Amino acid sequence: MIVSMTGFGDAASQREGTHYSVEVRSLNNRFFKAVIKLPDVVSGLEPEVETLLREKLGRGSITAIIKMRVEGAEAAYVINQAALQSYMQQLHQVATLGEAVRIDMASLLTLPGVCQEPDEDTDHHAKHGDTLRELIGQAIDKLLGMRQREGQALFTDLQKHLGVIAAALVEIEKRAPSVIEEYHRRLTSRVNDLLSKAQLKINETDLYKEVAVYAERSDIAEEIQRLRHHLKAFEAACRTTEHAGRKLDFLTQEMLREANTIGSKANDAHIAGHVVDIKGAIDRMKEQVQNVE
Repeated sequence: MIVSMTGFGDAASQREGTHYSVEVRSLNNRFFKAVIKLPDVVSGLEPEVETLLREKLGRGSITAIIKMRVEGAEAAYVINQAALQSYMQQLHQVATLGEAVRIDMASLLTLPGVCQEPDEDTDHHAKHGDTLRELIGQAIDKLLGMRQREGQALFTDLQKHLGVIAAALVEIEKRAPSVIEEYHRRLTSRVNDLLSKAQLKINETDLYKEVAVYAERSDIAEEIQRLRHHLKAFEAACRTTEHAGRKLDFLTQEMLREANTIGSKANDAHIAGHVVDIKGAIDRMKEQVQNVE
């Protein structure tokens, strides 16, 4: 069954004083495009995360946002006492010049090298990697579930449009023989009218030949058959192929080609009206299949 490219999934957990949250969003795109936002301490996991997204999500514009918040005392920055003492000594030297110098501790802490990130020697990939992989997997599973539900809704709507096209083809097929008969009557009436004024006669065989040529030129049986074949192939792809987006897009283009040919060859107002309905349904299908993976 087809799946949509639109979806959202999230996951969160609290482990060993660290709160983790993961969000994965996807939108339609002809290709796979990933935007991954990771905390700096685990930024090295980005290639692994992208590979995981590519394997499970196929194609689409994917945005993955991973956040970590350390809630214990280990989150505090470390004061580099040697650097702070060096700054203090330099400030005292300035004070010996006789000018009033006020030392503000808060300002000192903002100087380069005084405050350093905690646990610089910790292997963050080893510490957080397994948890993040697990949560990313959970978020992707949620997103896939939403994609499947959206895909079912898409399939139901596409089925309606397929029904519109199939019904219009039945009416066109009923109307097609009448087009030849009406052309024969119009041609005969017109020729007889002209010949009566000129007091001439026309060979009936020549008239039948002209009608036969018109019938051959306006025959749409093959186009109707091909369009019906495309409808069956479209529905089969929706039911049996999960990654059917590109195939469905191609089939809608072929449907539109056959519909245009039917309209131009038939040269009939009633058939043209049904062709308009068919083309309207195909246009709506083309919009919807852009969101099919």
